[in-house]
Amino acid sequence: MAAKKLNLDNFLPYRLSVASNALSSRIAAEYQNRFGLKIPEWRLMAVLGEGVPRTQRELVAITHMDKVTVNRAAKALADRQLIARQAHEVDGRSHHLELTETGRSLYDAIVPAALAAEEKLESALTRDERATLMEILVKLLATAENYA
Repeated sequence: MAAKKLNLDNFLPYRLSVASNALSSRIAAEYQNRFGLKIPEWRLMAVLGEGVPRTQRELVAITHMDKVTVNRAAKALADRQLIARQAHEVDGRSHHLELTETGRSLYDAIVPAALAAEEKLESALTRDERATLMEILVKLLATAENYA
């Protein structure tokens, strides 16, 4: 029996990565040009925009970005006074990060652009296809997180 060959056009991890990179690249240019933000910086702002202060460790877990990327993004946002660090009440080595007033204003300016980009992307899908895609993504993420 012949060994199965890898076909990148049908290799799910590759296709997901390519699609993700293509979508992120399209959006990254707009965020960089209009708002001076890189994708990791926007991802942190998006999470913090939900209004719950988070530690960098929590941001790593939520965004699935590595520690170095989260640290650099947090530093860049802090340098621009878009986020503030509050000492952690239990762990002296950790800080809670949250949007500053300036950060909240920028977040509020970006959200309509983010939603417009999402709407444009979703225009290629029916409502049912979108719902199915979201269910599939949840399953794939759960599988990836539990992969042994």
